[in-house]
Amino acid sequence: MADHPQQDQDWAALLAARDGAPVPATPLGDLFGPVLAAPTAADGCRVIGRLAQTLDGRIATAGGASQWIGGAGDILHTHRLRALCDVVLVGAGTVRHDDPRLTTRDVAGPNPVRVILDPARRLPATHGVFRDGAAPTLLVAATDGPPSHGQAEVLRIPRAGEGLDLPALLRALAARGLRRIFVEGGGQTVSGFLAAGLLDRLHVTIAPVILGSGIPAFSLPEATRIADGLRFAWRIWPIGDDILCDAALDRARPKVCAA
Repeated sequence: MADHPQQDQDWAALLAARDGAPVPATPLGDLFGPVLAAPTAADGCRVIGRLAQTLDGRIATAGGASQWIGGAGDILHTHRLRALCDVVLVGAGTVRHDDPRLTTRDVAGPNPVRVILDPARRLPATHGVFRDGAAPTLLVAATDGPPSHGQAEVLRIPRAGEGLDLPALLRALAARGLRRIFVEGGGQTVSGFLAAGLLDRLHVTIAPVILGSGIPAFSLPEATRIADGLRFAWRIWPIGDDILCDAALDRARPKVCAA
């Protein structure tokens, strides 16, 4: 899905659809239309998860190196998702390992609000997202502390188990008018939203790479039966040398997580 003049026009039409114009009847419109659909959940949010993995289901090496599993098509797709959403959300591990900017620098379109989940506030304020001023940034934590972290505002959300109360987080974001939520990574963060039944769509890029070891894409309770997993409808899209799996989850929850 490399850019060319017609796709530039199609992308401009999608950006207009982000603000309420009709979704264009184009291949890009077919792909991103479900992202732009109106929220149907009671929390008022539309939540899109995304991972890039190898053919054997790894999102990083055992040491945490993950840049770049996907190719240029996946990078473009990720930046487009950022531009179409109100929020790009990542976990503390992604910031610690990759120090991402989480901006739309590769495409036309606004930078989303950057939301970093760090329940115990262990990330130093020296990471770029807390000091570059490129976009409004929220550090989401469960612990008490100063109201800011570098240039980021701190949003207090209560704990749930070892993590954060994700339904409460979505309600808090919706109360700020942030309703289209792009959960970009990493695997534990996306898995947390999946396990809680909070994903409307899931975009998984599969790259033509085999590692044979490393960090798995999803971390869920152990399943003893195939029926304990989650089946869903999906569409497959070529994006450069990779393929994109667009799964319609509609807030479904794996049975293994429902106990």
